Amino acid sequence: MTKKLMSVHEVAKLTGITARTLHYYDKIGLLKPTKVTEAGYRRYDDTALSRLQNILLFRELEFPLKEIKAILDSPNFDPSEVIAQQIELLELQYKHIGKLITLTREIQKKGAKVMNFDIFDKSEIEKFQEEVKEKWGNTKAYQEYKQKDIALNGDNYSKSSNELMTIFSELGELKHLTPNSDEVQKKISALQKYITDNYYVCTDEILCELGEMYVCDERFKNNIDKAGGDGTADFVKQAIVVYCGKKKV
Repeated sequence: MTKKLMSVHEVAKLTGITARTLHYYDKIGLLKPTKVTEAGYRRYDDTALSRLQNILLFRELEFPLKEIKAILDSPNFDPSEVIAQQIELLELQYKHIGKLITLTREIQKKGAKVMNFDIFDKSEIEKFQEEVKEKWGNTKAYQEYKQKDIALNGDNYSKSSNELMTIFSELGELKHLTPNSDEVQKKISALQKYITDNYYVCTDEILCELGEMYVCDERFKNNIDKAGGDGTADFVKQAIVVYCGKKKV
């Protein structure tokens, strides 16, 4: 346990996450610092670090940030029950990875003719994840998020997800331009419209938050960079800042 308040740099060094991520967690209310000094520096105590540990565990279990926030902020939140659920999920993942290792070793020994596609079934893990979300996420804020969540599974999810990645791919092809160029700004406008038409009303405020998430959430960043090439997520974020800034003038 720590004996003093820790700085952003110290927490980043201790946990391996970036200062930018800590700043983003503060911005979205996921992890507020225990204290902010007169000079504006964030400080964290043991309670904050304990919450951060829970956040990181849920991230390892592939929970989206807003769902993690809903769980940790639930009025019925029970740390002992949550840790038991995390253990069960980790054990399910451990079991799943063990089967994958066994399969790949068998392929290594016997060749590519060895096939077992049932081993890729993660329905048991996904079912338990949903049970955890339903247990702790039955709050007004969570339900509002579920209605807007860009990751909602639906009949058209695969198609719309691919189309969204196409927009990021097209933005990646524009990285040779400046973020404030007309062509880039038109594509950001198209991105906002696509999200509104296919997921939820994407206001300028929400678009700005998405821009932050595109660079702070590793899964989003990796997927966007995969679609448009290295640096696309950062480029999109910069272009969104310009886009929203122009509309405030």
